[in-house]
Amino acid sequence: MNETAIHFAGLHHASLLISDLDASRTFYVSVLGMEVDDARPDMAFAGLWLQVGAQQIHLLQLDETSRGTGHAHPGRDAHTALSVVSIEPVRFALDSAGVDYSMSRSGRRALFCRDPDGNGLEFIEV
Repeated sequence: MNETAIHFAGLHHASLLISDLDASRTFYVSVLGMEVDDARPDMAFAGLWLQVGAQQIHLLQLDETSRGTGHAHPGRDAHTALSVVSIEPVRFALDSAGVDYSMSRSGRRALFCRDPDGNGLEFIEV
């Protein structure tokens, strides 16, 4: 083993820029069912740390959000992909909340949507 090689252990977190903490909390916690990690320290800006299995999504409420390329389909834009055991509960939650999404055209069990700030999300059934 090369002692100078970097050995990655996995993805720790992805950060998304948001403009409205309440709207984002509703989407991620109430619609998608993610849990808030209360260990987030007091910072100079509002935000949430959310558990996604062993990893996290950090929501950062800042002056600017990142709208990506603006492509209509989130899968053809900057996005965060989340593994799920079944895609059906995700579809049910998004349908119940009136959130638009599209199924993958590749035949994979995956769907794409955007959060309230336009951040692209992909859910992949594993």
